[in-house]
Amino acid sequence: MEAFAEQSRADRADHQSAGYCYQWQYVRGSGRERTAEHTDTFRRHPRRGASADMAMDFEEILVKCGDSHRYQYMLLALYGLLMFIVSRHYFAQNVIGFVPDHWCYHEQLENRSYAEIAAIYAPFERPSCTRLASINKDGGNATASDEPCNRWIYHYDHGFISMNADLNWVCDDAYKARVGQSLFFVGSMCGTLLFGLLGDRIGRIRAVVLANWCGFLGDSATIFAESLVTFSASRFVSGLAAEANSYLMFILVLEYVSPTMRSVGLNLTMCIFYCLGLICASWQAVWLGSWRSFMVWTALPQLLVTGFYFLIQESAQWLVTRHDFDGAELRLRRVAKFNRRDVSEADYELFRQHCKTKQSEARSQMSLQKQARLVDSLKLPRLRLRLIYVMVIFSIVTLCYNTMSRNVEGLSISPFVMFILFALTLPPSGIFQTQVQKHFGRKFTSVVSMTATGLMTAATGILLTFWTQPNATVMVCLLLMCRFGISVTTGSTMQISTELMPTCVRSSGLAVIHVTGAALSFISPFILHLDTYFRAASSIITCLLLLLSAWICLLLSETRNKKLPLTLAEGEEFGRGERMFDFIRGFEKEDEHNLSAGTNEKLMGDKRTY
Repeated sequence: MEAFAEQSRADRADHQSAGYCYQWQYVRGSGRERTAEHTDTFRRHPRRGASADMAMDFEEILVKCGDSHRYQYMLLALYGLLMFIVSRHYFAQNVIGFVPDHWCYHEQLENRSYAEIAAIYAPFERPSCTRLASINKDGGNATASDEPCNRWIYHYDHGFISMNADLNWVCDDAYKARVGQSLFFVGSMCGTLLFGLLGDRIGRIRAVVLANWCGFLGDSATIFAESLVTFSASRFVSGLAAEANSYLMFILVLEYVSPTMRSVGLNLTMCIFYCLGLICASWQAVWLGSWRSFMVWTALPQLLVTGFYFLIQESAQWLVTRHDFDGAELRLRRVAKFNRRDVSEADYELFRQHCKTKQSEARSQMSLQKQARLVDSLKLPRLRLRLIYVMVIFSIVTLCYNTMSRNVEGLSISPFVMFILFALTLPPSGIFQTQVQKHFGRKFTSVVSMTATGLMTAATGILLTFWTQPNATVMVCLLLMCRFGISVTTGSTMQISTELMPTCVRSSGLAVIHVTGAALSFISPFILHLDTYFRAASSIITCLLLLLSAWICLLLSETRNKKLPLTLAEGEEFGRGERMFDFIRGFEKEDEHNLSAGTNEKLMGDKRTY
């Protein structure tokens, strides 16, 4: 018997040396593998010129190299560090632009309390910008002067001296700060588009490093700004990194981790570290006491991102779409080595064979992916329509997020405290989003969160309309509930938008939708201004917009446990035949073709013979 087994092994080795290899046969629909004890024949395929069934695609080789191991945990740790830095960079715009309570200076106001000064100025229409001619000793009978005010008394919030107070950009000069802040968002739009295109041209990691250098240079230049021109120019340069650095790193991590880590790791990491960044920035600003010192501590951490270039591997999927198979294999080998995983040369060869097969198919169709651009996706009808849907949804959600985040006027609470309260909603919203996505999918999470948040926002606005003197605590609680909902909506929208983009145009595609979202956000102040006519106006408009985005989201395809599209052709075919409410039936009855719970977590394409 032993001699027979030895002879069988020898025969098999001869077949392999002759250019054949053996594969296990996967029994369709059975959820089992047919082993040597269950079948008396093996399927044999020639190693050279093998069929596509034998090739190993990127998702399969990534599982062998490790998609939930040491390298992925390091990626998440670095992503968390970047989120910490990004939150401080973005929040700095709010900190330095905060305008404290202020009144026009008069020598007779010295040695008076802020409450007494506020009472003296209370009868005037513009107490912050009215210069007084005379004041009685008891503070009464104050008369206004026709001369403009050129010096102010500031009531610093927690002792923090903001840029507006330091440069006296208040009253008639208040527009200067708004101009500079507007150019920050203009820079954000330009940087998102620029680095998005660069991400598809020179690689994700290089674009991330360059974006953060722009943020460092812009924040550093802001420290020395004294005029409107220098301040506006520095804020524009700083704004180039406002969105680009975060979503490019998001793409990079997304392409290297398993579906479970995408839902759990990415969302939790982003929420926790973004929350920590906001809390740290708030209290650090109070501790430092000056906006210039705060900008120093905001700029310096961005230099740490340069080290990512030496720690993070370039996206292997992106290299495949550029037909750099050697580069993709090299990155996968490094990942496998870091994860201490042994991957055979035969597996790498099968991966290269798969890449070459796809390349040949692309050549035969005259659509080389190395030449694929975002504009090429507009030539494919299904993919074009999906990208339009994603752009509309993302823009609406971004507009609603900015509108709800700025809707904190009328509360007698320090903005530092308010930002901390808002930040504390991020971790629970991330955990909630993760669990819902894990069990019900991305589409379900997006649709339900959009609908629930919209209705809750409208109900809050209507309630506050008829409650003429709302309690500050109750008002904050209602706003925090809405903030929780919009955080879930934003996170789920970001993830499904990223996964629906084909890899070859993912960076530039996300850049475009971020630009449209930022552009549409410019109207959020005007939506809030409607509250002066009807208190619930902004809430009702936000509700209608979120309900519209939920309906459009129903037209998208579910991405849970599916192989994400790499090429434009795969993007065109992705989700074909899927109906609007198939995602509900999807979690009512599990897919019969899943091999096991472990295989269910792996992104699989079409079932094939193994």
